[in-house]
Amino acid sequence: MNEQKNEKTDTGESDDAPILLEKIIYNLAKKWIAGSNRDEAILNAKKANNEGLNVILNFLGEEYTDKKTIDSTVSEYSSLLNLMNDNKIMGSISIKPTQVGLKMDYENCLKNLLKISNIAKSFNRFMWIDIESYSFVEDTLTMYLEIFKKNNNTGVVIQSYLKRSMSDVMHLVESGANIRLVKGAYEGNESIAYTSNSEKTSNFEKLMGYIFEHTKNQEIIAVATHDSTLIEKAIQIDREYRSIGKKKNLEFQFLKGIRDSLKKSMVNEGYVVCEYMPYGQKWLPYSIRRIKERKRNLLLLGRSLFGN
Repeated sequence: MNEQKNEKTDTGESDDAPILLEKIIYNLAKKWIAGSNRDEAILNAKKANNEGLNVILNFLGEEYTDKKTIDSTVSEYSSLLNLMNDNKIMGSISIKPTQVGLKMDYENCLKNLLKISNIAKSFNRFMWIDIESYSFVEDTLTMYLEIFKKNNNTGVVIQSYLKRSMSDVMHLVESGANIRLVKGAYEGNESIAYTSNSEKTSNFEKLMGYIFEHTKNQEIIAVATHDSTLIEKAIQIDREYRSIGKKKNLEFQFLKGIRDSLKKSMVNEGYVVCEYMPYGQKWLPYSIRRIKERKRNLLLLGRSLFGN
């Protein structure tokens, strides 16, 4: 057996190749992730704070159905909140409901989110609830409103690719919710979703306009996009409301490692800018999504693989 194993290694057919590939991807992934553990995430958060950015820390993982893993994730967020408080980090946390049990059980997921929310509230720390694929949207919004009743220092994400989102926004705004508006990283058929980027962008503008018009001054309007047209539109609308004495609680949110020069210029112009920082051992699936998103990222990977 040992001879066969050595023989396989000598021909270059060992497990070293995938390990090497993973290391190369990890070196590239450092652009988008804040490390493999919370201590590394805190160090990256401090760097961002020093550059005038707030942070949104997210522990990577999703769609868990194993109770032990779910309980461990809840504990991780508890430890993270304590560490953020100890280090005086300027920022919030963001949680995917399926990483704390939604795929397995609604009630248990709600209990876990409330537990984390209570800890966040004790530190006066804001908590975002991420939105996931279409099948989880209804439960996520229902849970959010339950949590919001007990802790208004929470917010939820709305995706402009979904046709239901205007109805959801109207209900959330009526409840006084804090909303993060994104295009959405998921897909759906034409019965539930807009499939072209132009439609998603158009709906984003409509949703953003409604949110600006109907939210009160204390509620957070988070514009989370890298689309220059939408960012400029948000700035334009914000200026219009400022000009009539109706300043909104606006912030711009970007993923870590993307549009860094724009972040810096917006901070210098006085805008609240947040950097979404995921971290943890589940960095590979997240990083592959980032690599696929842009041709430039694929070129960076290719150069890394071929040593150029």
